[in-house]
Amino acid sequence: MIIDMTQVIVALIGLVSVILSTVLIPLVRAKTTKEKWENAMFWVRLAVQSAEQIYNGTGMGEQKKEYVEKFLAEHNIKLDEDQIDVAIEAAVQEINNAAA
Repeated sequence: MIIDMTQVIVALIGLVSVILSTVLIPLVRAKTTKEKWENAMFWVRLAVQSAEQIYNGTGMGEQKKEYVEKFLAEHNIKLDEDQIDVAIEAAVQEINNAAA
């Protein structure tokens, strides 16, 4: 008696591919995105602290933001305008909370 295992193997391959595409790939993407954001926030905090030291006068917010954007570009940190604004606000809030 010969048993044809082709259908079983095809079904297992299908099952494995479904598991990979629905569980593992999104998990890896989420982890990578989170790590990228944490890395970007590290550099934004550093840039904001530097900008605060360099431009310590009032009314220099635009110069500080330009400095942070230039710093991020030099370190190959790619964020869109909204992400940069959110990251800067978060970093400034952290600095202000630490100083209080």
